[in-house]
Amino acid sequence: MGNAIIRGRLAGLVLLWWAIAAPAWSGERFAVVISGASGGSKYAGSYAEWRTTLATALTAKRGLKSENLIVLSEDSASEQERSTRENVKRALSSVAGRLKADDLLMIVLIGHGTLDGPNAKFNLVGPDLDAHEWGQLIGKLPGRLIFVNTSGSSYPFLQELSGPSRVVITATDSALQRFDTIFPQFFTAAFDQPAADTDKNGRISIWEAFAYASQGVGQWYDQRGQLATEHAVIDDDGDRTGKEAQVPGADGRFARGVYLDPDPAEASNDAVLLELQQRKASIEAAMEALKSRKDSMPSAEYEAEFEKLAVDLARITNLIQSRS
Repeated sequence: MGNAIIRGRLAGLVLLWWAIAAPAWSGERFAVVISGASGGSKYAGSYAEWRTTLATALTAKRGLKSENLIVLSEDSASEQERSTRENVKRALSSVAGRLKADDLLMIVLIGHGTLDGPNAKFNLVGPDLDAHEWGQLIGKLPGRLIFVNTSGSSYPFLQELSGPSRVVITATDSALQRFDTIFPQFFTAAFDQPAADTDKNGRISIWEAFAYASQGVGQWYDQRGQLATEHAVIDDDGDRTGKEAQVPGADGRFARGVYLDPDPAEASNDAVLLELQQRKASIEAAMEALKSRKDSMPSAEYEAEFEKLAVDLARITNLIQSRS
């Protein structure tokens, strides 16, 4: 009887993931990249390099329309494109006027983060915006959201911005991790690195970019024989807590199916291929859900269910390859 109950619950779980893991999103994609006040030449060069790397990769490699990209920086020649508090508000208001429910927006903050009493802030040119104020701005935006704060003391942003249909990434897992971070170097590079495409589908999901950057950060500290002073985390289930890339848990499943680049099936107008891609993503999500429950299941039950999903995944993958 116990095994029958487990099978029933697992079947229900798998069906749920098939229904929600990879809905057909065909909306526009937008990005806002903001590099804040550098505090001097020591950081200004790095911020400019990371900002440019990301903007170029999104448009040249990920197919983001140039008109859908907004970049604000400390040293912009245009007053309207400097990373000030008012320009941030103006940029997000502009995007909000174009966003629809099926659209996707990624916001990336590159710069210094500070903790002022209970308030975590991202340093802008002039007055800053704290996590609560960012939350108020974000709350007005329709569509799906990816919010990435790559600065130190960034974890409170995850707690403040967590919500449905949102992927929130912070470079630290504590507000007390105040040192400047190396995470943005690897996160911005991920969208231009074939090595980040771990499932070899020609696209870089937000999870893949996060995992690639997390691995890069770990290796960077290891190579220098230093203890890491930053631990990036992700939250995509709206529970206001995050997890590191290598730690098992629910967070990350939604992000595995979120991309800035368009689905090749959309571009080819191949409805069958698009459906197959969606089914593949759903099976992969079901496998992740099953893995997270491995310790609470009889091993034989787990292996049988996993084998079934693996066979289904192989079959769908072959069908996709035959149509590509």
